[in-house]
Amino acid sequence: MELDGRVVIVTGAGRGLGREHALLMASEGARVVVNDLGGDSVGSGNDLTPAQETVEAIRAAGGTAIVNGDDVADWDGAKRMVSAAISEFGDLHVLVNNAGILRDRMLANMSEEEFDSVVRVHLRGHFCPTRHAAEFWRDQSKAGIIVDRSLINTSSTSGLLGNVGQGNYGSAKAAIASMTIIANIEMRKYGVRANAIAPAARTRLTATTASTPTPGSFDAGDPANVSPMVAYLAAADCPLNGQVYFVHGGRIQLMQPWSMSHQIKADRRWTIAELRGATEKFAETSFPTIEALSQ
Repeated sequence: MELDGRVVIVTGAGRGLGREHALLMASEGARVVVNDLGGDSVGSGNDLTPAQETVEAIRAAGGTAIVNGDDVADWDGAKRMVSAAISEFGDLHVLVNNAGILRDRMLANMSEEEFDSVVRVHLRGHFCPTRHAAEFWRDQSKAGIIVDRSLINTSSTSGLLGNVGQGNYGSAKAAIASMTIIANIEMRKYGVRANAIAPAARTRLTATTASTPTPGSFDAGDPANVSPMVAYLAAADCPLNGQVYFVHGGRIQLMQPWSMSHQIKADRRWTIAELRGATEKFAETSFPTIEALSQ
């Protein structure tokens, strides 16, 4: 019962990664708000059935959970979600931002709506719940109620390393990683730790590209493999903060893609001609790629 008594919100918990996060954390004693608008993989429609099925599975196993069908990117909806956890369970210890959609397209063909809709669900859909949770946590801290709180965001290698056809998704996911670092800096004084994961798993969003497991072998693509790290980040005794982790199968790796590297320096203004020669070593260093993760 690693999360006994913890109150947790998991967004996008009707299917895939979010469902596995909710199931595991409930089995570890958390009381869970299962949020899912119930849209399809591109964000159309709404259906509470997936969220209700997750809650039913949690309750059937002896856990505690409620359904929330609010849109994570809607300001008032996100506030209702946070309020639901507090009114139902009396507190909020953990927010797991997981909900997302895909609308892949090459940049030369991407429409304004395809860009805006993906950024809305991912980036705004992380900001709105975080904003309302942060306000509650700040007020609790000012009232002298200081307990360990945990914010867990969902970034992606598509944003941290780049991926063809995902200029909208990758842009949002890179921004989420940055927002996580900023949230950790701002909110540590309130007892809040912020981390992010960059998961790799077989879900409906990756169904066309994910590998098929070999019968009898460890299924590295099972989304349930990602959830133990999320649950650990949610635990009250977890010391980790301000970091981003790549999680796939049994592999967990700390990501630091924006660290400093080579430099050139002068005590005066550079000329273009000088830069042409002095920056040659920059060209010799390549940016990490998604392909490198398989090595």
